[in-house]
Parts: sequence; structure tokens; C-alpha cells
Amino acid sequence: WVFIYEKAYQIRDTAIESSVMTKVKGFGVYNNKVMDVADYVTPTQGASVFCVITKMITTENQVQGYCPETEKNYICKQDSQCTKHLKKPGSYGIFTGRCVPFNSTTKTCEIKGWCPAEIDTVTMTPMMEVENFTIFIKNSIRFPTFNYTKKRGNFLSTITPDYIKSCNFDQVNNIYCPIFRVGDVVRYAQQNFTKLADKGGVIGIKIGWNCDLDKSDDQCKPSYSFTRLDAMSQRTIVSPGYNFRFAKYYKMENGTDYRTLIKAYAIRFDVLVNGNAGKFNMIPTLINMVAAFTSVGVGTVLCDIILLNFLKGAEQYKAKKFEEVSDNLDSQSNRFYRSQLSLRHHETMMKSTDSGAFSIEHFS
Repeated sequence: WVFIYEKAYQIRDTAIESSVMTKVKGFGVYNNKVMDVADYVTPTQGASVFCVITKMITTENQVQGYCPETEKNYICKQDSQCTKHLKKPGSYGIFTGRCVPFNSTTKTCEIKGWCPAEIDTVTMTPMMEVENFTIFIKNSIRFPTFNYTKKRGNFLSTITPDYIKSCNFDQVNNIYCPIFRVGDVVRYAQQNFTKLADKGGVIGIKIGWNCDLDKSDDQCKPSYSFTRLDAMSQRTIVSPGYNFRFAKYYKMENGTDYRTLIKAYAIRFDVLVNGNAGKFNMIPTLINMVAAFTSVGVGTVLCDIILLNFLKGAEQYKAKKFEEVSDNLDSQSNRFYRSQLSLRHHETMMKSTDSGAFSIEHFS
């Protein structure tokens, strides 16, 4: 168990160094617009953490100015109801302390900021084509203790350009294909795509490297697993799912800046890499051999076998280790017991007749 299964004869390295590059492909339709990678993937660098946007709430033509708040918490009837918010930030700007009309029937507290303020309570349908988008993952690794670099990363030696173009990862038939369909990843993480696309969430794609460097380089292969990382979002009504905001900025002919604000609901993918490599080393081999022999008492048994059977002084060692007992052991024991009793009796008599005094004789 220790030497074969646990590989106790090896020194281990878990401080894996990793580089991950990703690329998403696919086209979707949102608000009657065709969306490509530049529209729905952020950030655009292709890093190990990236987001695929599934739903957007857009506020167009925002400029710096004054406008009413859009949150229901800031409905008012007079300025005194707004002045109490002066030292607090609003949802979309800084309060001025004035109560201004929001529409023909309602007033809200006024803010200074990007106007008009965002209204994020509108209902939008997610871009369902995301389920068929694909994620290409290229992973390079290195174990610094052994100065070992996987030559082709997570690409096996049998992978060809034609195979890359046609394969999709599958946990049964294509376990080493580096192209993952979004819908499959969500399913492997035991999630519902429709719910995830509506509220957003975080999915982890884990790449594990468990390598035996005493074997050939081809035996060092990746294994993939999938999980939902923001599990708390499923169990709370406070800020469920995953969303974020970003803006696209423009400039008018007169030099005034304006922007389009986008609140995006997205599936965020975190590619996590972990590794464990082992290679033969004499020091752990000796330490574990000694520990194993000591723990099961094999050391003592082995020494006895050698000393009793293979050394020149085996007979002397055997005589010292083992003692032969004669048949008249009982009679000898009885005599010894009686001799001990007589000796004790003699000592008792001597003590009883001794008065503790002594005389001094003078010699002339």
C-alpha cells in the first residue's frame, strides 16, 4: 500500500506553475441584434477568468447632469424628505436635497450624476444561443521542483488540427478534448442552464494534473471536473446570481461626453489548475522503509533470522537468546525454596539473641 499505491518512494511537488489561455466562439441574437465574441465576452484578453454575457439591461445616451432617482425607496412629496439623504450616496448619483417630478404622478429625490438614471427592473429574455457556444482552453504547466515542463500542455500527442476542429469534450468518449460546449459544462456542474442564464452565476472548470515523472511524458495527462463556485447565490434572495455594469463612452460634436450603460448578467467561468507530481528519490525511500519495518516489527524478525541462520556465531547467539529448561525443574525449585526459608530462619535467630551490647576485654 505504502510503496505501490501511495508511491512513498517518490518526492512530491504540489507547487504547480500554470498558464491558461481561453477563447470563446459562437453567435447569438439579442434584441434583434447578432452578437459575436466582442459583444458578449469580457474581459477580452482570454484569461483564466472570463464572462459570457447572457442578458443585458441598457441605458443609452447618459450625460452628466441632474435627474430624479429611479428607486422606489426615494419617492417623496417635499424637499425635507430628501435632505435627510444628503450625507448618503444614492443608487445612481449624489443627492441634491430637492424633490422633483419623476413622472406625471410621482416625485423622487433628485441626484447629480449620469442621467437619465438606470431602471434595472425591466424584464429581459436571456440569449439562449449561449448554450451552444464553445470554450477553447489551452493550459501549460511546470513543476519547479523537478524543472519539468509538460511539452504540449493539455494537448495530447495524438491531437491533430482536424480533431480540434471537430471534437467537443465528453466525459466518456473525448475526455482530453480541450473544447467545451457551454451547455455541457453547465450540465456537468449539475446546474440548470435556463436559470443560470437568467440570473448569472460562477462555474469552475478544474484541471487536475497527477503525474508520475518516473514514467513517460505521455502518461502525464489532465483530468477535468466542473462545479458551481457561487453556491450561496442559490440559497439567498440578497444579490442572487452574478451581474456587473460597464459603459461604452462617446463624444458629441460639441465635445460633450455621453455613454451607454450596460448592466450585464453573465456566466463567469473560472479555470482552476492544480497538480501533484512525484519522482523517485532515495531519501523518502529509506525513511519510509525504516518507518514501515519499525511499525510492523519486521526489523526485529529480520535481524533474528539473519543472526540465527546466516552468521558464523549463530550457535552462540542462539544459546544466549534461548535457555533450555530441565525436567527436574520442580524438585530444584522446592530445594531452593527450602534453602531460602532456612536462611531466613537463621537470620531471625541471630537478630533475636543479639542484645545490642558489647564488652571490651583488656589485654595485658
